[in-house]
Amino acid sequence: MADKCPVDHGSHSSDQSCPVDHKSRTTWASVLPGNSPTHPVNTSSLSTEREVSSIPRTDNGNWVYPSEAQFFAAMARKNHNPHAPDMKTIIPIHNAVNERAWSELMKWESGRGGEKCGGVKLVTFKGRPNDLTPKARLMTLLGYSAPFDRHDWVVERCGTRVRYVIDFYTGRGAGPSSNNVSFYLDVRPALDNWEGVKMRAENIWQDWFGSVRSSNTPSQS
Repeated sequence: MADKCPVDHGSHSSDQSCPVDHKSRTTWASVLPGNSPTHPVNTSSLSTEREVSSIPRTDNGNWVYPSEAQFFAAMARKNHNPHAPDMKTIIPIHNAVNERAWSELMKWESGRGGEKCGGVKLVTFKGRPNDLTPKARLMTLLGYSAPFDRHDWVVERCGTRVRYVIDFYTGRGAGPSSNNVSFYLDVRPALDNWEGVKMRAENIWQDWFGSVRSSNTPSQS
């Protein structure tokens, strides 16, 4: 049964303590549109319904995203000054970006045999907004904007576990003063084991030599 969400639960096992990774949710709230002016808190309008994700768990269910009420309560417990009206904007975008991250991850997993044992499944999820990846650090040194968030997702494929690193960047028009939010996700296997190294090397090989072979192949038309 799908009864949890794809977030870092830390040492908690209760679903009621689930659903938000406190270290990164404030970051999302500052980037996404909303940020209503301070007003008396009225949470009665917050929905308690939770959306089931397309992301499989290892127990044959799917991860479930937090409701508006849960997202708000988790931020309030950490004194992050959330605004109830903003939840209706933040939650759908947050969920959609997570779905997109899974879609990008599955592009890496395509053709690697996960379907032979029931498909690739997400084991753990951790937000690390304060930890720049080596690639992100290098890009910032070259003058590019830093990602506003980072997640580490560990997936299982037929007994093999692979950690993926996801850097989240805002696109043009994003920010507190804009309602035109866009995101760029840099999803790739971490280089902390042989499987990740092999996948990255194969991807580079395909990008470089696969494109050369394609350009040198005579047209059949």
